[in-house]
Amino acid sequence: MTHPAHNAHKTLPADLQKIAEARHHEPFSVLGRHIEGDRALIRAYIPGAAAVSLAETGQPLVRIADSDFFEWRGTRAETAERYQLHWSDASGHTHTAYDPYCFPPQLSHFDLGLFSEGKHWHAYRFLGAHPHAADGVHGILFSTWAPNAGRVSVVGDFNHWDGRRHPMRTRGDSGVWELFIPGIQEGALYKLEIRNRDSGAIHLKVDPYAQRFEVRPGTASIVVAERDYSWGDETWMKARASSDWLHQPMSIYEAHLGSWQRDEYGSFLNYRELAHRLVDHVKRTGFTHIELLPITEHPLDASWGYQTIGYYAATSRFGSPNDFRYFVDYCHQHGIGVLLDWVPGHFPKDLHGLARFDGTALYEHEDPRRGEHRDWGTLIFNYGRNEVKNFLMSNALFWLEEFHLDGLRVDAVASILYLDYSREPGDWLPNAYGGNENLEAIDFLRAVNQLTHELHPGTVIIAEESTAWPMVSRPTYLGGLGFSMKWNMGWMHDTLQYMSKDPIHRHYHHDHLTFGLLYAFTENFVLPFSHDEVVHGKQSMLNKMPGDEWQKFANLRLLYTYMFTYPGKKLLFMGCEFGQGNEWDHANSLDWWVLDYPFHQGIQTLIGDLNQLYRSLPALHFYDFDHHGFEWIDCHDATQSVLSYIRKDGDGFVLVALNFTPIPRHNYRIGVPEDGWYHEILNSDSSYYGGGNMGNFHAVHSEPQPWMGRPWSIQITLPPLAGVMFRLSRS
Repeated sequence: MTHPAHNAHKTLPADLQKIAEARHHEPFSVLGRHIEGDRALIRAYIPGAAAVSLAETGQPLVRIADSDFFEWRGTRAETAERYQLHWSDASGHTHTAYDPYCFPPQLSHFDLGLFSEGKHWHAYRFLGAHPHAADGVHGILFSTWAPNAGRVSVVGDFNHWDGRRHPMRTRGDSGVWELFIPGIQEGALYKLEIRNRDSGAIHLKVDPYAQRFEVRPGTASIVVAERDYSWGDETWMKARASSDWLHQPMSIYEAHLGSWQRDEYGSFLNYRELAHRLVDHVKRTGFTHIELLPITEHPLDASWGYQTIGYYAATSRFGSPNDFRYFVDYCHQHGIGVLLDWVPGHFPKDLHGLARFDGTALYEHEDPRRGEHRDWGTLIFNYGRNEVKNFLMSNALFWLEEFHLDGLRVDAVASILYLDYSREPGDWLPNAYGGNENLEAIDFLRAVNQLTHELHPGTVIIAEESTAWPMVSRPTYLGGLGFSMKWNMGWMHDTLQYMSKDPIHRHYHHDHLTFGLLYAFTENFVLPFSHDEVVHGKQSMLNKMPGDEWQKFANLRLLYTYMFTYPGKKLLFMGCEFGQGNEWDHANSLDWWVLDYPFHQGIQTLIGDLNQLYRSLPALHFYDFDHHGFEWIDCHDATQSVLSYIRKDGDGFVLVALNFTPIPRHNYRIGVPEDGWYHEILNSDSSYYGGGNMGNFHAVHSEPQPWMGRPWSIQITLPPLAGVMFRLSRS
């Protein structure tokens, strides 16, 4: 924080008095080198300096009486445009450094103009703190957007956190402030000290574009070197750019890095350690992608990362930015994609963050009816402001470009789209047409989706959207929002509600399973059993299931078989893949010890086999988003709580039959489309998975008995609380 100007003399000129009191709007008009004809004036303000001289010539600067201002006057020819100052402090330590105030503006009018228009897709490359060379002199160029500030200073461990020492230069109407400080190295801690133009109040803020932060509870931004990582994922990146993700398998393992695993002392693992352990586990269980809960910097562990402070910084809890690059690189080199949970809908009110950044509602709306989430105690971005929209759009590209991420999952899209989201009547403001749609936010989402898909083909942007908003995952040129995919929250809720019922009552709720097919192909859906379903008293996936221990595990195996054979990409939260019994606890590691027990081993083995079949059989994934890939055999057998259907591609098909009761169904007849041997390729009741091993002895042959409108049929055994899958052998 700024120290009091205890030695500022009452008779100092007004401009100098403002510098000494850290309230001057344009310090470059006072400090640095000034030319008048053939005369030169160098003026420096160095609180605590005992003596100051020009390092190149040794000529002393003269102290202005009773102040910390020092001046040198001479001819223009006697001094260079760029010069160093040498000074000693009261403790006898000496310092030599280039004067920041002898350098001209460093940011281009082109960059500033694009940013003001909201069209600078790489704003993070010039805003923030960046290694920079000016006229051959190396240092750090700091810049920030604070249009309503009266003064902005860079403070840090290099200037005793004193806001008087490094006030920044304003760049006029752009609202951007900048300062090039020579000699600062990577690793320096810094913040921005902002003086409110009207009230004079002082705000100490982190850099919104900072790419690294102290580990909490510290909150300082950290200067980082850039582009110094050597990637090894060229093969992955090239293949991704030409990939057809619509028709490829995508099975996502959702993970929270802070609680997936910890070391023997209960401490966090480094990104590099996590990479090796996670990749081994994900390859063993067959997932194609890892989706990370937000690893953007956040002060509160209990927010799980969803209350972000550092939008451009991978959290330091697990290491450095390059450690996270290694994480992504290692995943790619082992055939695993990486997605990131992204939170452009709201941000926390922490005083050191974005909230009232320059003393005004800058990133958020001023009116709390548009600017505040009542439920979450957070603030909502002002999507209608160019610079705010630019901040977020540039951020999306930052993660895709600087960290090679394969996509973003956008959190809480409904809260972005609706002005009345979770609000009481009278506590929201309608749009210009009187509706509840956030028109500026809609434009922002469409722009992000267009931009990322255009610049980074093969990447995906996935919406967590819980309403019936139409065409979320349809192209913007057709009137859609332009997302790649959307979470199918309706399917998730209906399915879990059905599975929670005692099997004796399930026949009354059969439509919970069949209703979803009425809209299954209106969007590109992901089927999510996410972190939100295993916390806050909702119970673990295992303990949502009814019955005794055997039935709980059988129900869970049945549920996963249903999920992996249902149209849509897949998402499963960590711990669910081995049937953890406890709810997820963000403060502790998963209960890996349960894998000592056969039932849990069986769940993990089943997930591995389901993933292997889903990935290897085009019938199970090629038409995940297309009605051509699904066909009911029988959706009406509510009496016995049985479903049967076909998943297919152009060449082959997989037959699926699911028994949602604990009653074995012997000689259960279903119609089939072709004659031949039907081989049982998966049975969730197999003893390999902890089941009772009731099944079909590998294969059954069709009979020329028409059934369910088909010319052939087969009689199968449906094990209790189990699903079976068959493939046709035509030879």
